[in-house]
Amino acid sequence: MKSETITSEQFYASTLSEAHNNELTVKSSIFNFQNKSKNKNEKTSSLLGITVIIMSFMLMLTGAFFVYEFQSDFDQFHIERINSSWGYPFLILTILLFFFQTGVFLYNVYLYFRYKPMESVTDDLLPACTVIVPAYNEGKLVWDTLLSLAESDFPEQKMQLLAIDDGSKDDTWYWMQQAKIKLGDRLTIFQQPENKGKRHALYRGFELGTGEIFVTVDSDSIVKKDTLRNLVTPFVLDEKCGAVAGNVHVLNNKKAILPKMLNVSFVMSFEFVRSAESMLGSVLCTPGAAAAYRKTAVFGCLDEWINQTFMGEPSDIGEDRAMTNMILKQGFRVLFQKNAVVLTSVPEQYTGLYKMFIRWGRSNVRENIMMAQYVFKDFRNESKFGARLLFMNQSLRILLTIPFLLFMFFLIATHPLLFLSSTFLGILIVSSFPVLFYAKRYSLSEAFWAYSYSIFYTFTLFWIAPYALVTANKRGWLTRGLS
Repeated sequence: MKSETITSEQFYASTLSEAHNNELTVKSSIFNFQNKSKNKNEKTSSLLGITVIIMSFMLMLTGAFFVYEFQSDFDQFHIERINSSWGYPFLILTILLFFFQTGVFLYNVYLYFRYKPMESVTDDLLPACTVIVPAYNEGKLVWDTLLSLAESDFPEQKMQLLAIDDGSKDDTWYWMQQAKIKLGDRLTIFQQPENKGKRHALYRGFELGTGEIFVTVDSDSIVKKDTLRNLVTPFVLDEKCGAVAGNVHVLNNKKAILPKMLNVSFVMSFEFVRSAESMLGSVLCTPGAAAAYRKTAVFGCLDEWINQTFMGEPSDIGEDRAMTNMILKQGFRVLFQKNAVVLTSVPEQYTGLYKMFIRWGRSNVRENIMMAQYVFKDFRNESKFGARLLFMNQSLRILLTIPFLLFMFFLIATHPLLFLSSTFLGILIVSSFPVLFYAKRYSLSEAFWAYSYSIFYTFTLFWIAPYALVTANKRGWLTRGLS
């Protein structure tokens, strides 16, 4: 694959100078208004946030009140359901699922308390790394990403930094060039001749990389100074480690309501769920925001990965989940480093959010099908129980999405008040664990967003999982080009 590096003439082309001058002019013209606008927006956002949280509590407490008031109606409903032809089998299934999910949850709690991230090894033990940053229409965010990586507490002589513009239509390439000017030989940049997708941009980085470890970082993410060294340490201490997942937090969680909610959700997903998965050596997905891979593990599946298809069509989504799956299949352990923190931008509008979730949902369906092909075989020498448990738990959630969606519509049509009241009470009970978890780790006031997020997801995003299941064959990134 031909390398298209930039020349010194490109650095100082007149178009770059004009673009830079225009940027300075715009900045100076709006400078006097930025602070006032920022303060006004922060006050508005704070007031709206408080209102949303108060409304969430009112809904949940109202639900609890009506469950108490309608107790006799609930009893009658349960009696009618048990006496129906389908009610008793459904009740048995529900009880079995409840005990299974409760058992998995308690086991995860046990694993979480046993989990400890590995402390960084010394500079002389750190392996040589190739850091790959694919970018498409990210604008100035790619500049921030590259500078945060360059400022990492990681030996310069052991880090190869590659940035690949995947045929962007905005000024992403300009900001890559600006980063190259600032960082010099520490950064090498490439430009794809056309937009071919994130997977192909990463593939180019893998082909050009010289490090023992590949680190991939999304171009809208910022790493902390110690993130890289913490992320690659497990490869030094565990020879069976094939991949490591970073700890993803939300970068823009002060800007809008959705990022505030997602930040609490991300902490639960990574610091609780992936901590438990890591104890089983079977983290199911190394996130695109920050992940690390052993070079031998990548090249052990690289051809299969770049040529992956689903139902006869090339796979252009879920490249991170697919790579993780293929590395697990080789018998490697996949771990999580809680101390390898990366901050990433998430959608601030509903449209971008649901499209992101659809992409993730389709990827989960596809990779679960792939995982089924090896997880019950002798794919690694050590215990396979953890990987199999995680697979069964996720498979159940996927397969039961449509039956439970139909049951939900049935309840809404026949017993709307019972459905709404029990749903709000259920959210109050189930979401209290994420609230307590986040409050213990970070902030009590921000932890309350877990309640609001659960309500929001239940009533506006409930359709994502079943829709992703029945449209798993569809291609497309969906969120590219969205702000």
